[in-house]
Amino acid sequence: MTYRLIVSAVNFSEGGPLQILKDFLIQASRSLPPRWHILALVHCKHLFAATDFQRVKFIEFKGAKKSWLNRLRHEFIIFKKISLRLRPDVWFSLHDITPNVSARRRIVYCHNPAPFHQHEVNFQDDPKFYLFAKLYHLLYRINIHSNDIVIVQQEWLRKSFEKRFHIPASQIVVAHPVTFTCGFPQEIHSQKNIFLFPALPRSFKNFEIIFEAALILTREIGTDFEIRLTMLPSDNAYTRRLARTYGHPAVIRFIGRQTPAQMQNQYQEAGAVIFPSLLETWGLPISEGKAWNKVLLLADLPYAHETLGHYAHAVFFDPHDATTLARVMAQHLQGLLIPEFHEAKPVAAPFARDWEALIPWVTGQQPSKVAP
Repeated sequence: MTYRLIVSAVNFSEGGPLQILKDFLIQASRSLPPRWHILALVHCKHLFAATDFQRVKFIEFKGAKKSWLNRLRHEFIIFKKISLRLRPDVWFSLHDITPNVSARRRIVYCHNPAPFHQHEVNFQDDPKFYLFAKLYHLLYRINIHSNDIVIVQQEWLRKSFEKRFHIPASQIVVAHPVTFTCGFPQEIHSQKNIFLFPALPRSFKNFEIIFEAALILTREIGTDFEIRLTMLPSDNAYTRRLARTYGHPAVIRFIGRQTPAQMQNQYQEAGAVIFPSLLETWGLPISEGKAWNKVLLLADLPYAHETLGHYAHAVFFDPHDATTLARVMAQHLQGLLIPEFHEAKPVAAPFARDWEALIPWVTGQQPSKVAP
């Protein structure tokens, strides 16, 4: 007997979401026995190296991203026709919305935290995120109870979904998206006075606190330090407002978007990584900074604690208090920062610690108990 797994991810074409899709398809190819046929609905099949995905058949939907209306037409009309024609055993939607499809088993992976943002968003700064924050809870809600399981990346999201959408906790699987060991080379050019904040220029990333802390530190200890930001002042409306509000402090270095190889160099050179974001489903720079064994200055929020896990070189600060951030940055520069060892809290079942552990949950072959 053969089985068919359809993975829909037509909205993924770059960055972390695309990497999530690739990681899942690679692990599914390794883990599933030959009787499983894997079909991926994607934006562009040329994004996938043939040697890594030999077991996967790709179907392109390049028009799905042209507009939100077109995206919804795919989710609720086109995918329904595909499911009736191909009769999948499992339909796994990797991008938040639960499509209107026919399948023996249905799963949705929810990784957009916008509906749970608790702070005011300026429409002019970030219109896309503003609309996500206002409307995404409606998109999440559509068909969500038709899923066998809902997958989220962290425990705080499970609790949020359970409360807002009245889904039993037993049907919400927490699946950690990355498991970094120290796979990068040891740093050889790190400089204590370089701080790195790697993030796309989005309003919820909280760049304001970086600028404010920089101004405080400059007044108190001078300019013998550098903060590198992976953005440019001209990137979008939000960065232009930051430039108007704060100017171009001498200690801020705008390095723009980086390639993966360039980012490795940035991590290698940095003495500390700052991550003040107000909202994340994971927070990849925390995992990457941890892999580089860097000093981490992190927002004191649930996502950061869960992402960090066991680690001995992190300090948490109030992400709304620039004075506190400036103080811990000064302590780092002066060699006076004393981080406390951070303990990882066990995640309650159902829990998948990595992609390999997630595959049985997707196919419906999970064990009766999953160790935390």
